[in-house]
Amino acid sequence: MLTAIQRGIPDRLPVTTHHVMPYFLKKYMEGIDNRRFFDHFGLDAIIWVLHHKPEESKGEYADPLQGELGFLESRRVAADDWRVYSEDIPGQEVKTTRYRFVTPKGDLTMLLRANDQTAWIAEYPIKNKKDVDLLGAYMTHPKCEVEAVNREAAEFGERGIVRGHICGFDVFGQAGCWQDAACLYPIQELIIATYDDPKWVHELLGILQRRKATYVKSTRGARYDLLEGGGGAASSTVISPRIFDEFVAPYDKPLIDLAHSVGQRVAYHTCGGMMPILEKIAAMGPDCMETFTPPAMGGDTNLAEAKKRIGDRVCMIGGFDQFHFFKGCTPGETRAAVRRCFAEAGPGGGYLLSPSDHFFDADPNLVMAYADEARKCIYP
Repeated sequence: MLTAIQRGIPDRLPVTTHHVMPYFLKKYMEGIDNRRFFDHFGLDAIIWVLHHKPEESKGEYADPLQGELGFLESRRVAADDWRVYSEDIPGQEVKTTRYRFVTPKGDLTMLLRANDQTAWIAEYPIKNKKDVDLLGAYMTHPKCEVEAVNREAAEFGERGIVRGHICGFDVFGQAGCWQDAACLYPIQELIIATYDDPKWVHELLGILQRRKATYVKSTRGARYDLLEGGGGAASSTVISPRIFDEFVAPYDKPLIDLAHSVGQRVAYHTCGGMMPILEKIAAMGPDCMETFTPPAMGGDTNLAEAKKRIGDRVCMIGGFDQFHFFKGCTPGETRAAVRRCFAEAGPGGGYLLSPSDHFFDADPNLVMAYADEARKCIYP
């Protein structure tokens, strides 16, 4: 995987997956953990390591109210001027939790709903535009706990690569600045605001970028192989190339540059449409781009064309249609889909075969066929 990430040619096609979802492990794999999942299928392993620490000299501390950490969740950083309270709402069809972000000059509230597979925002924290003042004045800026990351990386050893992501907003956020903003304010209204009140949108993005820059700068010395940036809200199936140019790249590119300055590589995640903005994403300078979602899954990627256009600039991760070839087909069809991906994106190396983002329901026999066929894709 490291050879491919550095745009080299490995001995065979690296084959992995994005986050291994707890729902799949519980329903189909008798609850095994992530490491046993990779071993069982013979996939190239990834460990996601997320450790935040407070800046005690600034009055920050680990949030004592957080409770047990959830999926891909790090310890929140709190302060007397930024406290997060949660309350489960009874009598709902799905788990519903209200979060309250308490500051000296007012509160923000967020409502999350969740089922066995995923979670989503039912009420956004920013209710009016002045709420961004609370974020700018009081939101804490977590740093990377380098020692904890390195302990896990050392224990993981040479089994695979270590991934993390740039910090998002507390409770529910994304790694990219625009994408994080879309977790704070409804995406339709955010898009409209780029026309009606662009100054306000830039203010919000700047606040989020400064917080993320604190985190990225603190990762110096952390043994990550990849930090994830981006997110689906900046895909071309959500926003226009013009919005990308004005409100995405100017905030995410400096974070990528900062990551490189402290010795980290970056994978820029775009689940959704990519083809109209391929070169724009590559121009930000990430080491890798993902997820290259095919049209049959709601994306727009022509994998062979993408390889021709940006394959000499970045490592490509993804491209596999897990909706149609991890269930409801024959192993032979899954194997053929693997070979198509290899033929289209594999030439010259610099490619990691992976599903296009998460999967929840899948036939383990087809996942096994996927992994087995990929291991047979040998470079000359």
